[in-house]
Amino acid sequence: MIESMRESNIPFRRMHNLHITGARMEQSEHVAQQLGALQAQDYHQALWAIGIRTQSATTADIEQIIENRKIVLTWAMRGTIHFVHPENIRWMLKHLASRMLAQDGRRLQQLELNLEIIERCKRIIYDALQGNKRISRPNLMQLLEENGFHTKNQRGYHLLWYLAQSSFICLGPREGKQQTFVLLDEWVPAAKEISRVEALAVLAEKYLASHGPATVQDLAWWAGITLSDARQGIEAIRSRLVSEKISGQEYWTADNAPVYAVNEEPAVYLLPGFDEYLLGYKNRSAILSAAHARHVIPGNNGVFMPTIVIDGQVSGIWKRTVKTKGIDIEFNLFASLKDREESIIEAAGRYCGFMGLPLAETSFQLVQ
Repeated sequence: MIESMRESNIPFRRMHNLHITGARMEQSEHVAQQLGALQAQDYHQALWAIGIRTQSATTADIEQIIENRKIVLTWAMRGTIHFVHPENIRWMLKHLASRMLAQDGRRLQQLELNLEIIERCKRIIYDALQGNKRISRPNLMQLLEENGFHTKNQRGYHLLWYLAQSSFICLGPREGKQQTFVLLDEWVPAAKEISRVEALAVLAEKYLASHGPATVQDLAWWAGITLSDARQGIEAIRSRLVSEKISGQEYWTADNAPVYAVNEEPAVYLLPGFDEYLLGYKNRSAILSAAHARHVIPGNNGVFMPTIVIDGQVSGIWKRTVKTKGIDIEFNLFASLKDREESIIEAAGRYCGFMGLPLAETSFQLVQ
């Protein structure tokens, strides 16, 4: 009975530690600092991932802290774009992104790229960006083309991906709908270097404090490191962790994680696509039924849809249509939940408040 209660509490404890429930943060930059990193493959969804964890931040507020360099957008882990606090970006790139680059030889060959070509492009980009300039992606691609570097067929994108993970550039604030690029050394202040051993310890502590209860496999997946490295990180901070066996599996939580109270169990939340609540774990069975996974991750292609979470469980997906006078939202539920529709609409209202637009029209339907 105790074992069953512990297992059923995993979703609620995770939501609490991830600051979806319980005390939300006053400053948006604290979200990236405390969670370690937030996947930001979908820019607008990532803004909401920060917004839902703050007391009152809006889209405009978060875009302003990007402009103020209080959070940084770059390919920090797993070869994927993340929001990261500037204090952490350099050691994450050095100790996490470098592993992706070490595995990139075959792709470089396929794209007919080599270190000599990359170095030549670096000089072109440096000359264009130095002096705290920023250039949009299309304009950067055009600049490279004008200098004889062909950017089609993902060649240009891969170059930017490579240079970002090499600590040369990062993403800057958006200009309209376009992301810009800046020089990392100009955009982010220099920080104290830490060893790989220290980095693994910091990584484990941030992850387990914000994502726990979680397993060593979850940590390895999230950070894109080996199981051996994940175990090393946990071992380095073992004295500051709490371990518990649930269904025969060892779960870890930081002993300074926020205290979870049963009466804080969540009701209804509209979470963004790629949210850490789902994406941050290798094993997602505690919150997502295998029967519904194909709707949340259609085609199993790495794209995570925005989710409707009810009492800790992923219970549907939602889609928004932003219009001049308001936002239309379509709710696609996995089962009929007439008694929760009012709460779902209230959750949608919070999202619309974050966007600075009223909720216009809503519709409910069952996922087929």
